[in-house]
Amino acid sequence: MNMSHNWVEIGRVDEIPRQGARVITTATGDIAIFRTAADEVFALADKCPHKGGPLSQGIVHGRRVACPLHDWKINLETGIAAAPDEGCAARYPVRVADGMVSLSLIE
Repeated sequence: MNMSHNWVEIGRVDEIPRQGARVITTATGDIAIFRTAADEVFALADKCPHKGGPLSQGIVHGRRVACPLHDWKINLETGIAAAPDEGCAARYPVRVADGMVSLSLIE
């Protein structure tokens, strides 16, 4: 199956705080764009799989974000909650080229 990505430029990587996030509002809901301390960039639906908490307001540690409501740890690369918790936040393809972050709205 060949799915083409519709890449949309959303801003510069340095506009996203290290170990933090920026929120992009789309027709299908908010997407959190995360930046790790190592300048890796990931995109997840801004909704914890547990109670729908805003992941963008959580604290990034390594490649995980802690939901601000109940401290669930969500893997930024996969969207999967760390055991013993179960659930998954939708993830979106993201890329960085020449300091510019682009997002694809294909999950």
